[in-house]
Amino acid sequence: MGTGSTGSAPADTRMMGIVHGALRRDLERTRTVLTSEPHPQPRQGSAVGRHVVWLMEFLHTHHTGEDEGLWPLVRERDPATGPLLDSLDTDHRRITPAAVTVTDAARRYAETASDEARIRLLAALDSLTAVLVPHLEREVAEAMPVVSATLTQAEWHAWDQEYNVRSKSLTQLGMEGHWLLDGIDPEGHRIVVRLVPPVPRFVLLYGFARAYRRRRAEWWPARDRARNGTAR
Repeated sequence: MGTGSTGSAPADTRMMGIVHGALRRDLERTRTVLTSEPHPQPRQGSAVGRHVVWLMEFLHTHHTGEDEGLWPLVRERDPATGPLLDSLDTDHRRITPAAVTVTDAARRYAETASDEARIRLLAALDSLTAVLVPHLEREVAEAMPVVSATLTQAEWHAWDQEYNVRSKSLTQLGMEGHWLLDGIDPEGHRIVVRLVPPVPRFVLLYGFARAYRRRRAEWWPARDRARNGTAR
């Protein structure tokens, strides 16, 4: 989902926390499903495995946009941010191989949904979250205030459009939007939907709602959504 532009105002980076929250939410849901009995049957296991592969692809795109677009721009505007940005780059280089391992394990689980594949995916997820979660927290707590102090909202919007919006189809954006809104609080919902103009907003909110609910039901059946507090 894109971010609106208000010219020279400081960059509004709250979407970064929303994106991170969605990633953490579904990684936690995945772990709950894989550790709860009865364990997923092949159909659900295949759906969960494919969704985890998608999560890793999303994470890769997310980090690529930061590495290639956002951090270089911040560094150019304020060279004093170098040490912080270098540390975030180090985080990314630790996260990448862990995410690759998760992708491989998730693909295997999607193919077989065997107990061996489930245990392998759980171990890969644990290794990833050990390095990913602290990084996501640092970005919001340490990096986003620097971005807001360094970039304007127009610059943030231009970066977001280039790396997170223009390369994606309407279907991709619609499903991604519903994924971001899944279980979100009212303030977060307002932040997300106001970033889209009225006409495409209507299409994104109502044109893809049924398809997203269908996919979510494949990943997290009713009993699993109840365990995660997302029974709605």
